Amino acid sequence: MGSIDVSQRLTFFAALFKVDENPDLGMWMLYLTILLLSIAVYKMGFAKKLPIGKSILIYLFLGFGCTFLSFLGIFLPIAEGLVVAALILIIYKIRRHFHQKQEMDVS
Repeated sequence: MGSIDVSQRLTFFAALFKVDENPDLGMWMLYLTILLLSIAVYKMGFAKKLPIGKSILIYLFLGFGCTFLSFLGIFLPIAEGLVVAALILIIYKIRRHFHQKQEMDVS
């Protein structure tokens, strides 16, 4: 039976950060990418104005969850899905901004 080539199964970001060649730096880069994308998606789509203590608690849990997601992100498109979610939310925010601007001009 032949050996499995792990580099062929890596996701885009895992291959970009070369987690198979340099696991220490690659995993940190993948973790930071997933964390930053998760924060961006949270802020754009779900964040509400909260007291500072609750915000810190949410970001701590977000950071902890991203640790788990980073391990899944090696072979599953976690970061890629977050990029798509962030793009959809950016498009939504831009369209909503222009729609509100048009309504203000009509009034």
